Amino acid sequence: MLTTAFTPSTTAIAGSLPLTAIAALLPLAVFFIMLGVFKIATHWCAIGSLAIAIVIAAFGFHMPLGLAALSAAQGAAFGLLVICYIVVAAVWLYNLSEVSGRGDDVRAVFSAVGKGDIRIQALLIATAFCALMEGLAGFGAPVAITCAMLLALGLKPLKAALVTMVANSLHVAFGAMAIPMITTAKLGGSEATLLTQTGSRITPLFLIWLPFVLLAMLDGKRGVKQLWPVALTAGIGMAVGHFVTAHFISYELTAVVGALLAFVLIAGLLSFWSPTTPEEERSAVVTEKLGAGRITLALLPYWFVVIVFAVAKLWKFGVDVPAALKTTDLKIPWPGLDGNLLTASGEVSKETILSISTLASPGTMLVFASLVVTIVYSLSDSNGRFPFSISKGIATLGSTVMGLKMAILTISAVMALAYAMNFSGQTVAIGTALAGTGAAFAFFAPILGWIGTAVTGSATSAGALFASLHSTVAAQTGLSPQLLLAVNEIGGGIGKIISPQNLAIAATAVKEEGLEPELLRKAAPYSVGLLLLLSIITVLASMGILGFLIAS
Repeated sequence: MLTTAFTPSTTAIAGSLPLTAIAALLPLAVFFIMLGVFKIATHWCAIGSLAIAIVIAAFGFHMPLGLAALSAAQGAAFGLLVICYIVVAAVWLYNLSEVSGRGDDVRAVFSAVGKGDIRIQALLIATAFCALMEGLAGFGAPVAITCAMLLALGLKPLKAALVTMVANSLHVAFGAMAIPMITTAKLGGSEATLLTQTGSRITPLFLIWLPFVLLAMLDGKRGVKQLWPVALTAGIGMAVGHFVTAHFISYELTAVVGALLAFVLIAGLLSFWSPTTPEEERSAVVTEKLGAGRITLALLPYWFVVIVFAVAKLWKFGVDVPAALKTTDLKIPWPGLDGNLLTASGEVSKETILSISTLASPGTMLVFASLVVTIVYSLSDSNGRFPFSISKGIATLGSTVMGLKMAILTISAVMALAYAMNFSGQTVAIGTALAGTGAAFAFFAPILGWIGTAVTGSATSAGALFASLHSTVAAQTGLSPQLLLAVNEIGGGIGKIISPQNLAIAATAVKEEGLEPELLRKAAPYSVGLLLLLSIITVLASMGILGFLIAS
């Protein structure tokens, strides 16, 4: 059975696309019902849904059972070796700050920058810092680090995770040097320039007011009333940064420049404007003045990791560092599966080759940053105030791994589910059913990206799944291909809010295993609301009412 070639079909069940799509939705429906309604632990939800997906793959989509199991195994390996590697490294970096005792200094620094207002500090981190990390790294690291930083500010775990996930969503399409957009453009037969320019005309419609939503999440109407100048400044910075960068600078840097511009504008505003801060929203009073040395060391994990990512992703002077690091990637044809999974056109699928980044992985960059931080902290104890040693830093890594063991299981199980659904054709069946709506497909285009990312945890994967489908529908209906492809990725970023993988990462980062069901219930309305608005905007753009959003 392992050597039998398999071609996915979108009409596998009774020759009917609707029936096939409905069956394909069953594993997702079971997952979210188990998680959101019955509050079952996330790893059990993923494992239960995986079992259902494999049964549907074998008996509904006629995929050899051995290939279905191997598909799940490849997904689990990807989750463990790629995603979990990044998460563990990110949490280790944060834990070094706390174990070393410098966490209080970090909070003191943010208190000074935000003029003692926790809400401003949280908004700065959730918007500017998270967007910067997303633009440079992506793949879960921004959410993990930002959640941890908000938790360190004193936010409750649920609020820290929720604010981070919503704030991060609109930058995902341009994350990791715009890899999701670039991948989608390539597979969809569109120019990356036109695609990213279209995307950067749409995202500002959200970014301009999203900080107001974040303030409301942080402190309700009072927060918006007292801090609206900060929210407006942040929104303008990110919106202008997205548009100008993609059109006139370099679309790879869209999220990065937007983040930096927002930070600079907010810092400028706070230099002459002071907020009204309720007593309960004030940072803890700093009883001693921190010198430049202590401030530099306290923020070392954060400013140094930005430098590491910037060099690894952008440095091309003399030596093309990104290209050099990329040459170390490993390509592993998955045994028993590679060569036996065919595309709809009958060609051998390339998805069965497990690609593992080594030096180019955000996880490796985070590990390098953590090792440097460990060494520096062991050599600089600030006159005995913060005693630390290399052995303590390494021990912190061990305790971090042990603390994340259930999260590692969860993420691996979720990715196994995603791969089983993808390789058997279940995800594509859902997308193809939506594509049959003709011109009305404009409304469903963002929903495809939303579903794809909710399943896989990756907007890049959502693009890989549906890019060619979008191009085909565009040719048949006369809709703009760059519009459909762009909203697929923007919708994918919104779908990441409720992605099981993202939920697990956020819950782990705020040290609250088991938080995922409540987090899903709280996050779902934001994700669905943003998605509905994006679908409406897409329809209006396709009708010419908002035609200026489509680059040409």
